[in-house]
Amino acid sequence: MTYDVAIIGAGIAGASLAAALGPGLRVLILEAEDHPGYHTTGRSNAYWHATYGGPQIAPLTLASLEPLRDFLTARSVVTLSHHDTAADLREMEASYQGLGIAFTTLDRNGLRPLLPGLRGEWCDGLLEAEGFDIDVAGYHAFCLKQARHSGGTLVTRARVSGLARRDWAWQIETSAGNFEAAQLVNAAGAWADEIAVLAGARPLGIQPYRRTIIQLELDTAIDPHGPMVIDVRGSFYFKPEGAHRLWLSPHDETPSPACDAAPEEMDIAIAIDRFQSVMDWSIRKVERSWAGLRSFAPDRLPVFGADPDVAGLWWCAGQGGFGIQTAPAAAHLCASLIRNEKLPLWMAGVDAPAYAPARLI
Repeated sequence: MTYDVAIIGAGIAGASLAAALGPGLRVLILEAEDHPGYHTTGRSNAYWHATYGGPQIAPLTLASLEPLRDFLTARSVVTLSHHDTAADLREMEASYQGLGIAFTTLDRNGLRPLLPGLRGEWCDGLLEAEGFDIDVAGYHAFCLKQARHSGGTLVTRARVSGLARRDWAWQIETSAGNFEAAQLVNAAGAWADEIAVLAGARPLGIQPYRRTIIQLELDTAIDPHGPMVIDVRGSFYFKPEGAHRLWLSPHDETPSPACDAAPEEMDIAIAIDRFQSVMDWSIRKVERSWAGLRSFAPDRLPVFGADPDVAGLWWCAGQGGFGIQTAPAAAHLCASLIRNEKLPLWMAGVDAPAYAPARLI
């Protein structure tokens, strides 16, 4: 059997694209691991934040809000600054003008009820009331179900070892057997450049970076519905996970090979030190820690579209840490390109050429 489209990678990028391609195409999803979403998708911090990723990512994030609505729980976000970084808050707010994102400026008095225990040097903040926790597992499963209902086929334990295009079709060698498809999509996350080389394409410089998350148990009781809190210069973020628990990251980006990422003790210690410089909440213990890989192209923008050199090869990669919150828009963008159709009206604000692979060649 020859599939119309084979997608390498069953994380959120591959799963959402398979769902967006819809009925009428024979779609194959190949996943190297025992189950889909094992790497970055399954380790996501799971938050929708309109300004995360920068102004060029915001259109994808904003377009994805309504498609994600059933998988969201409201939680505001506060971006903090101290005396030395207050100007960065003003610059941040200005950079999003015209995108319809509502900010509320907070001084020390405005921050105090939201973050009791905030240390004195943190004196300014920007509140975005529209922020959300994402049910990542729920949305990922929904996409896989939609793909299956449209006739898609998922094959796990199918690590790709060979790719060749012959007679206008891709011959795909995997650990689960050999497959054939007219079109091939590289949605392999941290392994995207490796897959490109196998397909005879030039790597685009997509670099994986390790990100560490720890779960803390606190002696201090906190508001379980309190905001996500982010440093304006990106040195930490945290959010409550119950009345005595929170998730914390040092916002690390350590270059890494594509691998099954694991946290390092130094990054855990850095996260705790930074948190204690912000809040006077007492830590009882570190309950658990984990790490995932976030993959970026050199210009920090995702890579969506046709490979400029290799016919029949498409990219859906380089989504950094914003892959979940932009997944619906990214999937429909890539699906529209593969189907040679116009973007849907709800994506009118998305500039597809800005994310094309050709920009990196």
